[in-house]
Amino acid sequence: NSISMASTSETGHAKNAANFDTLISCATGYGAAYNPSKTTLRVSALQNMSAEAKNAVRAVNATLPAYTQAVADREVAFAPLNKLTTRILNSLKATDTTQQVIESAKALVNKLQGKRTTPKKTEEEKSALAADGKATKEISTSQMSYDSRLDNFDKLVQLLSSAPFYTPNETDLQITSIQALYADLSATNAAVIVAAVPLSNARISRNQVLYKADTGVVDIAMDVKTYVKSVFGASSPQYKQISALAFKSIPE
Repeated sequence: NSISMASTSETGHAKNAANFDTLISCATGYGAAYNPSKTTLRVSALQNMSAEAKNAVRAVNATLPAYTQAVADREVAFAPLNKLTTRILNSLKATDTTQQVIESAKALVNKLQGKRTTPKKTEEEKSALAADGKATKEISTSQMSYDSRLDNFDKLVQLLSSAPFYTPNETDLQITSIQALYADLSATNAAVIVAAVPLSNARISRNQVLYKADTGVVDIAMDVKTYVKSVFGASSPQYKQISALAFKSIPE
């Protein structure tokens, strides 16, 4: 998984590990009849793999809370930014600042707030284009990068710092205040990045244990199913007992 952490659900991985335990219990229950020549399919090897898988899943669970909290803290810190930058822009407009500086500030504020430079297509327009065989793809502005927002806010702060007429009386709009805010936002964003690294590493390790080709839990489980089918037959109660156990590739 990447640092971006597109998915926060871990239930699919835990389900794979739990089903693997069930598979081992079934294999153990077959007694001496379960006697694969492949060492990785033997019950002792499966038990070792199960312990490794459960530890890998727990390692992710252990690092997830710190990342979740850091993300929540960043969301809270960034929440007032849209309203604040609107007030900053209005304050700038109320000065003798040149129109060129105001337009530059407006462009940065628009980027910070995710405003479109072109209108979003209506459903009717999309349907008309589709009817003509023209594919449409609109990039959601809601997926703004925090790094990008920080960069644009820094540019806005720098612009206002160089604007001689921007001297608001409102404390939270003053240069020192918005500089302090930028530092705070940078810190909360950095905290997310720091917390994301151990989580990402734990997910990489877990995915190796569960999903690595040929040697991961999922592929080994498939091999166990195949072996049981070969020994007892596809219509046997033994195979039917395990055939419904789901082992899915990396859940999204």
